[in-house]
Amino acid sequence: MTTETTTRTRTRLANDAWEAAFLAHSTLMRRFAEQDVWAGLSMREYDVLYTLAKAGTPLRLKDLVDGVLLSQPALSRLVDRLVERGLISRCASTQDARATQLSVTDEGLAVQRRIGRAHGAAVAAALTASLTDDELRTLESLSLRLAGKDQP
Repeated sequence: MTTETTTRTRTRLANDAWEAAFLAHSTLMRRFAEQDVWAGLSMREYDVLYTLAKAGTPLRLKDLVDGVLLSQPALSRLVDRLVERGLISRCASTQDARATQLSVTDEGLAVQRRIGRAHGAAVAAALTASLTDDELRTLESLSLRLAGKDQP
């Protein structure tokens, strides 16, 4: 096998793997979106609540952008809606008086936990129906490596 053939084969393999991962993501996200667990929130709104709850400390908008799949302008509008609903709050940064930080309110945390339990059960059911425990560990490990999060 020549170097050119090997490169082409690995390129094709990489693209096929990407397409399969994207298909799995799209299929699961569509399935989860159809479930009646969101309690009047969109999946993106839940994602913001989840990210803030998981952080355990207030985050600046620019730090929140890193944790969710939205542009900063779209995230800013979504945050405004969640603030109006009392699910998150804004506070002055303790490190930079010019910056604003976001935190999940007690009400927001209660909503996130209630939805999170139902959503977590749906995720577990979908993945354990198709994958063994060893495959789940491999999927987690490979996904973290691709995300650059496998560093100690």
